[in-house]
Amino acid sequence: MSSNQLKPLTLWSHMIGPNPWKVAMVLEELCIPYKTELIDFPEMKQPPYEKININGRVPALEDPNTGIVLWESGAILEYLVETYDKTRAMSFLYGTAEYFYAKQWLHFQMSGQGPYFGQAMYFHRFHPEQIQSAKDRYLNEVRRVCGVLNRALDGREYLVGGRYSYADVAFLPWFNVVFFPWHNVNVPGVFADQIPLEKEFPHLAAWLNRLRQRPPVAKTLKDRFNALEKQ
Repeated sequence: MSSNQLKPLTLWSHMIGPNPWKVAMVLEELCIPYKTELIDFPEMKQPPYEKININGRVPALEDPNTGIVLWESGAILEYLVETYDKTRAMSFLYGTAEYFYAKQWLHFQMSGQGPYFGQAMYFHRFHPEQIQSAKDRYLNEVRRVCGVLNRALDGREYLVGGRYSYADVAFLPWFNVVFFPWHNVNVPGVFADQIPLEKEFPHLAAWLNRLRQRPPVAKTLKDRFNALEKQ
């Protein structure tokens, strides 16, 4: 079924939370029609959304073409590329080494980057008490994850197979939240001063710039800016 024959998918999202936006980036890359439903945090824990995602978080994806409703961003990315990326535009043939390497990086993003970046953001920006030991711990974990990616990208442009894939884009939204401006382009990201990426992690910084320049990614980032402006 071509993309112009598909019924639009519904992506449940939030303007700040990074995980829905990596789903949006894959939808844009694969030219899958979709609509975005933005909801606030209190709504996530109540009906009717709680019936869509019993965990009460975003993202969730409803696909009327298959009848499948999914939550957890990593599972959604795997579903999208395995269901709709027939030309392997941003995925790899089942059973190849690259197929498994892409899954490896996606799982590292979900278990390594996401939780540590999230806790670092929380203790630096939202926790009511200033707990320096927690701030230091999670900032060090952010730096460690940056180091892993920087070493992996030494001598290569992308994480897997010498080309762009869903494994790359999965990491971008959390970097976008903590290292790049939210509203005002003159205001740096939360950790931009504490961890200067271009100086400490040049391969990582170059990779992020490549990803952000892709038209589908740039469109998604613009959509997020627009959603934030309407808050």
